Amino acid sequence: MKTDIEIQRDVMEEIKWEPFLNASEIGVAVKNGIVTLSGMVDNYSKKASAEKAAKRVVGVKAVAEEIQVGLSPSFKKSDTEIAEAVLNALKWHTAVQEEKIKIKVEDGIVKLEGEVEWEYQRTNAKTAIENLSGVRSVINLINVKPKITSTDIKQKINAAFHRSATIDAGKVTVEVEGSKVTLTGKVRSFVEKEDAERAAWAAPGVISVISKIEIEVPEFVFEE
Repeated sequence: MKTDIEIQRDVMEEIKWEPFLNASEIGVAVKNGIVTLSGMVDNYSKKASAEKAAKRVVGVKAVAEEIQVGLSPSFKKSDTEIAEAVLNALKWHTAVQEEKIKIKVEDGIVKLEGEVEWEYQRTNAKTAIENLSGVRSVINLINVKPKITSTDIKQKINAAFHRSATIDAGKVTVEVEGSKVTLTGKVRSFVEKEDAERAAWAAPGVISVISKIEIEVPEFVFEE
């Protein structure tokens, strides 16, 4: 089992591996496998990238994200300029029905509301705007309105698990009640856990995913 110091070292190395990030801007602390990221970056996408990098490391049980976004004057945009840029980004993103999404911008914080049919449309709406200049944070309040039965949802999630190269389908159990999905079982890494959750969210009609998946930390055997 990896120690907190080993996890901290690996997370720092993973952040350094990301060409988009400046490792000197990001602090990493670890306690009982829980990683806390701190520091300041100049855009929201760097904040999200640091969190994803930490989650890829074996032994990480959870990530507490305390990175702040601080924009230099040359990159600062008015809320009106940000709103216009958000509207254009959503309009040109083929996986987003921009006419069903409402936008509110206040002090660089973008709030998205409305209804879509698929979770991937909800996720893509956020992804489409998080790299925009001036955006400090994105609050995604878009709802998924289901048009599919519980049985169909379960079958589609299980099929996605079996197609996945990273998910051991035999170790994750799927239960569906209405449009709510509950996942249980044990997986080998945080990435496998996240992939299973992402597969569940990708199923049409899903509006809630409760993950009770545990991460099985492998015991390392040392030969004498």
